[in-house]
Amino acid sequence: MVKIRLARAGSKKRAFYHIVVADKQKARDGRFIEQIGLYDPSKPDSEARVDHERLAYWVSVGAQVSPRVTKVTRAVAAANPS
Repeated sequence: MVKIRLARAGSKKRAFYHIVVADKQKARDGRFIEQIGLYDPSKPDSEARVDHERLAYWVSVGAQVSPRVTKVTRAVAAANPS
């Protein structure tokens, strides 16, 4: 099963996250299929960067989105209605 989830990056106590498409069985920071965005928890959720076209594609082929990524993408969409 493919999931869209966060992968941790950054240094100790200064984390940021990549929004990635990965196999459910891979490690959190392990191998992924595609990186589709960035999320920095020290900034508002609406400032995250997400490639909505790729997100829509992966959801259309059956990828499941994690709850946190869902929250972030909704905040980004609400801040940038295009």
